[in-house]
Amino acid sequence: MRSSNPVFSRQGAFTRDTGYAGFGPSQSTGPQPQSPSGGNPYANNPYDQQQPLTDEQLQQMYQAPPAGPLETGRMTMDDVVARTAMTLLTLVAGGAVAWFAIPVGSYGIAMGAALAAFVVAMVINFRRSISPALVLTYAGLEGVFLGAISKALNTYFSGIAIQAVLGTAAVFAGMLLAYRSGRIRVTARYQRIGMAVALGFVLLMVVNMVAAMFGADMGLRSGPLGILVGVLGIGLGAFFLSLDFHEIEQGIRGGAPEREAWRAAFGLTLSLVWIYLEMLRLIAILRGDD
Repeated sequence: MRSSNPVFSRQGAFTRDTGYAGFGPSQSTGPQPQSPSGGNPYANNPYDQQQPLTDEQLQQMYQAPPAGPLETGRMTMDDVVARTAMTLLTLVAGGAVAWFAIPVGSYGIAMGAALAAFVVAMVINFRRSISPALVLTYAGLEGVFLGAISKALNTYFSGIAIQAVLGTAAVFAGMLLAYRSGRIRVTARYQRIGMAVALGFVLLMVVNMVAAMFGADMGLRSGPLGILVGVLGIGLGAFFLSLDFHEIEQGIRGGAPEREAWRAAFGLTLSLVWIYLEMLRLIAILRGDD
């Protein structure tokens, strides 16, 4: 199954590579041969024979390779919650280090952490198998960046970090409630429209950044247009959360491996970081216009 979610849409996400079931029903490429025992694969079990085993059969059994470990774990909601909690705690720990250790104005460290986090996120996204160590590394680096930026903004707008955290938590809770109650349904049309808006938003931000480098002001940092863009950014973050919820639900139903809970935690963290940054920007605009 291919998703429109930027994290889960890569090939191999929430699928099996060690004998686990996929999302949908298995498809057969042709008629399956029937065994002489009427399709029962255990009918010829040597342990269930009435006749005693011969010396040759015993020798073959002793020379057989030992059975490897049997993977039976399937991803559950508890797994997703636990991995997400670990990831967010790592992010908060990185933010606390930056808040208390990085002086205000040391933007070089913050931007270095942001760049490193971006590289790690790309590595995670394009790896076929999920790496818990890389997910936690990303969370720590992103936490350093967010902590430094939050501290800098907090010097101008006291309490803005707490306001942004509360706002992010409110958006998460609201989207979770809306999704679980069925008020939001992730359909193909819903995904197409949302991703088209997201692409346009990202392009707008890139153009604004390039314009700012040349001293031009497109009015996206203040005023009514800035507020509108900030609200749109938060709305897109909520949209990404709904995709996360949908893919997690599908993964659990499809019997995704337990380790894929780390991919779910990574996707949720990306969405929450997006919402938090947009929340910071919107609150700064609102308080700056007072």
